Amino acid sequence: MMIEARNVEKRFGSYEALSGLSFSVAEGSVYALIGANGAGKTTTIKMMMNILAPTRGDLTLMGTPSRELTSYHFSQIGYVSESQVLPAQMAVGAYLDYLRPFYPNWDEALERAMLERFKLPVERKIRALSHGMRIKVALVAALAFKPKLLVLDEPFSGLDPLVRDDLVESVLSHAEDLTIFISSHELNEIESFVSDVGFLDQGRLLFENSIEVLNARIRLIRVTLQSTARPPDTFPKAWIDPCMSGNALSFVHTEFAEDRLTSEIAAVFGDVKFVQAEPLDLRSIFTAFARAEQIRGR
Repeated sequence: MMIEARNVEKRFGSYEALSGLSFSVAEGSVYALIGANGAGKTTTIKMMMNILAPTRGDLTLMGTPSRELTSYHFSQIGYVSESQVLPAQMAVGAYLDYLRPFYPNWDEALERAMLERFKLPVERKIRALSHGMRIKVALVAALAFKPKLLVLDEPFSGLDPLVRDDLVESVLSHAEDLTIFISSHELNEIESFVSDVGFLDQGRLLFENSIEVLNARIRLIRVTLQSTARPPDTFPKAWIDPCMSGNALSFVHTEFAEDRLTSEIAAVFGDVKFVQAEPLDLRSIFTAFARAEQIRGR
């Protein structure tokens, strides 16, 4: 595995920022850690990058504990963050000139190609660049040395759609032999290219799955019953975010199987008049799980 977290906890005094965090990122995958602002995504990345130490638990990158990462490991990890501070007084070209000697695998042809693609002015000082152009500079610096792992912390926040799409296309065009770990709350903007997703809510991982599995097993179910029915005391465990009014029922099914859906509903409510199953996007899936978690915590 490229990244593994096992029962990781992070506390700041009495505040528990992360609890029981476990996930794994396979080599060559595009893994998205998603959740609302404040869920613990950036804290997780800071521990991965050895900026923060886990309070307890195990976190490894490329088979090495995060607290033991060396310059050799960091020469294989690219990092881009929305809040990344670049040297404002330096020109773009001078900044890349400064970085180049630190990375034995720096590819100058790739650097030039990305500068041209992004239309970055090498003589202009970084302080004079827009937010989107500064992110592009950071991305050139993170990809030019051909890392094995690219870590992106909310890279698309505040970017207009054209800039965002250009960044995504550029990253994917250089994704061969590259593992990508991305944190984001902009869920609709990442689901077209990620392979695996972890859902983080208030410092706890609700679940992780591949996009393929999510698309196969999660559906919004709309039901019309033959007659008005009372809600059961407890809904089946795989039905989350239920809403019932009269003879109309809706819920998110987390273990959907078309061939047994009608019989499942009939076992709880009796005769069923109409059933419809609809796929959900990432944002809707996350919202349903987060709401269900809030209800459990009451």
